[in-house]
Amino acid sequence: MTKQKTEILFGFHSVYEALRAAKRQFEVVFISSKRSAGRADKVISLAEQKGVLIQYTDPKELDKMTQFASHQGIVARASFFPTKKATEILPMIRKRETPYFILIIESIEDPHNLGALIRTALCADVDYIMIPKDRSCPPSSTVSRSSAGAMEHADIFMITNTASILRDLKENGAWISGLDANGSTGLYESDLTGNIALIIGGEHKGIRPGVKKECDFVLSIPISGKINSLNASVAGGVAMYEAKRQRIVHTPKGK
Repeated sequence: MTKQKTEILFGFHSVYEALRAAKRQFEVVFISSKRSAGRADKVISLAEQKGVLIQYTDPKELDKMTQFASHQGIVARASFFPTKKATEILPMIRKRETPYFILIIESIEDPHNLGALIRTALCADVDYIMIPKDRSCPPSSTVSRSSAGAMEHADIFMITNTASILRDLKENGAWISGLDANGSTGLYESDLTGNIALIIGGEHKGIRPGVKKECDFVLSIPISGKINSLNASVAGGVAMYEAKRQRIVHTPKGK
């Protein structure tokens, strides 16, 4: 059996941003034959500019394609999102003349959490995103939709051995910080201004022991009240924006 080489994207943001990012190869964009003017016209215009086939389709057929997901009358068949091998990041960081910020998303299983983390990462000036190849949600069409299409613009590196790549990063000047509810260093007392790799743990078990062992620092977010933990994507957002704040404060004027 031939392995499927395409997947279904659906919803305005996913399809429009995928067309804009131009990382995928598009076979066809399906537009509801009962569409109203607005977002669909923006997708049609961009698809025409890029020479992508447009097919007007009955909404019931779009329902079947997307298994009755909320497709907004816009669906596309395109190649899978292109990722890179984790080791490809090493020559890239060696060439950098400015400090880099890497986000490592450890064993996140919920595509909505992964999508939210990717979107926040792009807003918080994260340079590279790394995801384990196994035991983690892949960068799928659902993740793209959950990120409101932000995933389509990301550079994502897939990890086969997290502990090994962390050692490689440290050899290339990175400080490794893991985010954990029981971390010994408070997030707001940490230094996140240099070459950093920030690890966000999974929803259920957090950062795995073997990965935590490779961390230079294990950070915690101060929490008060009756609830003692944050959603993984929210915690990651707090940490990424603290890193962004520190890096803005410590960036010399004119840079």
